[in-house]
Amino acid sequence: MTSLIHDHPSRLVSVRELFNIDSDFKVPVFDNKDEHVPDIDPAYCFNPDVTMAILAGFTRNRRVLVQGLHGTGKSTHIEQVAARLNWPCVRVNLDGHISRLDLVGKDTIALKDGKQITEFQEGIVPWALRRPVALIFDEFDAGRPDVMFVIQRILEQDGKFTLLDQNQVINPHPYFRLFATANTVGLGNVNGLYHGTQQVNQAQMDRWNIVASLDYLPREDEISIVQGKVPRYADERGYQLISTMVAVAELTRSGFAAGDLSTLMSPRTLIAWAENTEIFGDPALAFRLSFLNKCDEAERPLVAEYYQRCFDQELEESQSLKLALM
Repeated sequence: MTSLIHDHPSRLVSVRELFNIDSDFKVPVFDNKDEHVPDIDPAYCFNPDVTMAILAGFTRNRRVLVQGLHGTGKSTHIEQVAARLNWPCVRVNLDGHISRLDLVGKDTIALKDGKQITEFQEGIVPWALRRPVALIFDEFDAGRPDVMFVIQRILEQDGKFTLLDQNQVINPHPYFRLFATANTVGLGNVNGLYHGTQQVNQAQMDRWNIVASLDYLPREDEISIVQGKVPRYADERGYQLISTMVAVAELTRSGFAAGDLSTLMSPRTLIAWAENTEIFGDPALAFRLSFLNKCDEAERPLVAEYYQRCFDQELEESQSLKLALM
């Protein structure tokens, strides 16, 4: 890892060339691919506005927060941008068990020359600060409020980090970058969809230079992604099947927006549905196992009705809805 500390981007490349975005904006690219650089997903579909926001973070050292519903590919979006820049990237999932010691570091017992000694093992924040690494805080709004104040200082551009236990001040590497993803914009679990999220201190939210919102993709893009993930359906017949699946997903999202459903089908679930259809050879069975069984029991008849509208096939659950209405 010593060589990584001294590494830096070697050239500038147009976003038109890398991401097919009509812009003269140029971004720094590393020549050497480190082990922390994510693998490129050739089927990934970039949202132009969010991509430009993330690229501003890499190029101009802006602190970027990507917000959106589950399954929209927030973290993956940052990783895939980093993959094309050959930029080392580390992703930290902020669950309730992440503590200040995990982020900052702690004293550990180690063996040296056959003797037990106590030495300081730095956490992920000082480790990343010393290197040209894009640090991603995944599920930023799920982190414990008292722990999240640890990063308050480094949210400021060129913010230094103080290790109190070591009496040391760390100057961030010139190519250290900080990103985060969140299901909410720091408001907590407003609609009951994201249990475990916290209200984020507004002084901390104010430190994010850019807040990008990532929504579900247009229909054709979503179809292309599913076909890319499940190549068996990459032909014309598969297109018709996936297009019908996407239509069901869109109905669940409209039902959620109207307050008729308490859950919705994300692109992640849609891909799982296509993969399970390939396994079982039956879209109806795969639909039940991938999404329907996750829904509230009282809402399943309505979800089955969505399926019937698109596939022209009755499910047991839609029959129960008709009986209830008689």
